[in-house]
Amino acid sequence: MSYKRTEITADQVSEQLNICDRMRAFYASRNRQPLAMVDTFGCQQNEADSEKLRGYLNAMGFGFTMDPEEADVVIFNTCAVREHAEQRVLGNVGALNHTKERNPDQIIAVCGCMVQQPHMAEKLKKSYRIVDLVFGPHELWRFPELFETVATQRHRVFEITPKDGSVAEGIPLRRDGSVKAWLSIMYGCNNFCTYCIVPYVRGRERSRKPADILREARQLVEAGYKDITVLGQNVNSYGKDLEEDVDFADLLKMINDIPGDFVLRFMTSHPKDATEKLFQTMAECEKCAHHLHLPVQAGSNRVLKAMNRSYTREKYLDEVRLARTYMPDLVLTTDIIVGFPGETEEEFQETLSLVNEVRYDAMFTFIYSKRVGTPAAKMADPFTREEKQVHFDALLEAANTISAEKHKAYEGTVQRVLIDGADGRGEWNLTARTKGGRLVHMKGDESLVGTFAEVKITDSNTWALYGELV
Repeated sequence: MSYKRTEITADQVSEQLNICDRMRAFYASRNRQPLAMVDTFGCQQNEADSEKLRGYLNAMGFGFTMDPEEADVVIFNTCAVREHAEQRVLGNVGALNHTKERNPDQIIAVCGCMVQQPHMAEKLKKSYRIVDLVFGPHELWRFPELFETVATQRHRVFEITPKDGSVAEGIPLRRDGSVKAWLSIMYGCNNFCTYCIVPYVRGRERSRKPADILREARQLVEAGYKDITVLGQNVNSYGKDLEEDVDFADLLKMINDIPGDFVLRFMTSHPKDATEKLFQTMAECEKCAHHLHLPVQAGSNRVLKAMNRSYTREKYLDEVRLARTYMPDLVLTTDIIVGFPGETEEEFQETLSLVNEVRYDAMFTFIYSKRVGTPAAKMADPFTREEKQVHFDALLEAANTISAEKHKAYEGTVQRVLIDGADGRGEWNLTARTKGGRLVHMKGDESLVGTFAEVKITDSNTWALYGELV
């Protein structure tokens, strides 16, 4: 596949940081610290992108709030995977009419995948006049430049030019929390599943260089992060566009070898590229979580072919068996779409039978959402939403039953967990994760957050485990 990868130079990023300095002086002249609200929708990659937005804003001198009434700048970082996410964004944008009326100087920006779709950008331009700035994922690296134009010239700015994508190093980050961290290793997607808009809005696959990734990983470990999740739309494709002979399994091994006590996770894996080398590396790397998120999407070969998933039911099941051979304690999760155009009762039953055969620890299930511009949007779809809902409910019931049974098996065992939060929910005030990613509710002092502990599992339900310190 031919495409143009753009390398953003250090000088280009440095110029953006110079703009941040100008904006810091611009707001300092007003004798108060400005506040920004960054609200994120969608996947972990969007969360990682929002950390860059906050990093730039922090360099401009902004503090942060989640109250739009207080915010001088409101940014919605959006998702385009399903219609529901888009409707939520539009509802939240519309709700800012009253804050903008009270504070005409408030800057409202909408960025991310949703606005990279021309029809959505046009909708914001015509129907949401309160929006000042719109830019897609490819322009995130130059956010300070776009923002300065809006803030100092009071022009509306819309920047959604289609591009194959770029890689920019050196953008400042402001991470949420001090225990968990996202580590992006690549961007974009080359798979073009027929239902998915991601390749159209995030561009082609491009990998960060191993040296840049390892430098950031070491910084995370030195800063005390204990749970590092490697991110990419399809991490199994890592390195295919690089001159260096490094694949994803090699990269995992490199990160695993960084001195320190931390858990290494990753998502998402595409079944067509999952290899025995990956499973073997996961088993051999002591820091790598034995958790594999392997989206199957459907259990019918006809539907998989119509989805352009590039594997069969049989290949997928073979991969699951192989992965469990290397890691008998593997925690396996998946994504499944119900009601893909033309999916019959018999084809849905094939999905249900696959679920009962694999017995996932957790499933993320969705009713098919039509995406403008994708091949699936043009496919005949004779089944009603109500019929699809029946299938969705049956799948959810199967998923919940299996999850409850899997969690029940943990009772009485002792698990090493990372205590990652204090949510203040009654007596079970702490949250933790097993190495396989299972949620554990605990009791204890908040000073334990950020530490590893041995926990005896005393109870469970469909969604979580309950435990006490050993």
